Amino acid sequence: MSREFLPGQVITYPYLWAWQHERGETEGRKTRPTCVVVAVRGANDGLTHLALLAITTQPPQADRIALEVSDIECRRAGLSDLKRCWIVVDEYNYDVAERSWYIEPEGKALGRFSKAFMMKIAAAFGEASRKAGRRVNRTE
Repeated sequence: MSREFLPGQVITYPYLWAWQHERGETEGRKTRPTCVVVAVRGANDGLTHLALLAITTQPPQADRIALEVSDIECRRAGLSDLKRCWIVVDEYNYDVAERSWYIEPEGKALGRFSKAFMMKIAAAFGEASRKAGRRVNRTE
């Protein structure tokens, strides 16, 4: 796979919500814009390990942690057709790009968030992960 993944890129991905996974579902119900928050090349295997955050048009529930995406960041990320959206940071999908059933090898990123906004996303993700972040492993 020659595709490069960078933090802040927005790709399409059939995100599987943690609540769906807990109910025994194994496939995301729809393809949605998803933010690459972590992209790390494994030292031992040389594979690209990804942490992916869902982008949704639904306002977050009170017990969830999400960041609203500004208009300018929506345009940068290729999401200008969405009126309002949020990045959910208290759960994520883990996948390995080169072995993924869900990532198109020749797929193109929709866009990319700015470095400043990506720093906010990464900080919120790190904090949420330390508290109660839920990981859904998509490699199984």
